[in-house]
Amino acid sequence: MRGANRGNGPGAAMPWIRSLIVLVLPLLALRAGDDNATVQPKHTFSIVAHDPQRKEWGVATASKVLAVGAGVPWGKADVGAIATQASANLTYGPRGLVMLADGKTAQQTIDALTAADKRPDIRQVGVVDAKGKPAAFTGKKCGKWAGEKLGKHHVCLGNLLKGPEVVEAMSAAFEDAKGALATRLMAALEAGEKAGGDKRGKQSAAILVVRDQAGYLGFDDRIIDLRVDDHERPIQELGRILKLALQ
Repeated sequence: MRGANRGNGPGAAMPWIRSLIVLVLPLLALRAGDDNATVQPKHTFSIVAHDPQRKEWGVATASKVLAVGAGVPWGKADVGAIATQASANLTYGPRGLVMLADGKTAQQTIDALTAADKRPDIRQVGVVDAKGKPAAFTGKKCGKWAGEKLGKHHVCLGNLLKGPEVVEAMSAAFEDAKGALATRLMAALEAGEKAGGDKRGKQSAAILVVRDQAGYLGFDDRIIDLRVDDHERPIQELGRILKLALQ
């Protein structure tokens, strides 16, 4: 089995659980957009990318929060990938993938998500669509330094970082790296940490790569789905288990 396989096997959600999720998500979206809501910022640095040769989409992310992989990375084969962060509206992930599946571009998806949000000023989101076109949005009230770097088939983004050199180093490392998409995403994450990363420190990291029918026994699209939820050196630990997954 290559990577964790969420959504299949003995632990798969029953239909009633999936129905409950569908009902709850709109309520979460309203709560996340409420001016009076208490939000928990997820300051983080991420890369969202596409490999047109392998027809893969992926996200790699790291942060000084517990279990960053539980909320930031989202992806669907032949549709696109999303990273939602800062004071994250976690509904951007599933809702954004639906928009991408309906044919919206990365930029159109971001425009629609932020337009429907009462607090886009505290959100940050990066998207790569089915054609590999990247787009990003950084709200004006995201923690300093906050911003993004767009490149060919990828976007690097982060907030509460040491400075713009973090996303610039990530983009350069991704473009220079060779091999599978997961390997290139990992190179970007390592470069971001070396350039300064999250200025508060480090705690968790995650990587997600999707390709059609590439998951466990071909039942889903998650070829790589790995998390390090709490570790003194999360990026190094993620790199270690990624090597095991790629063997």
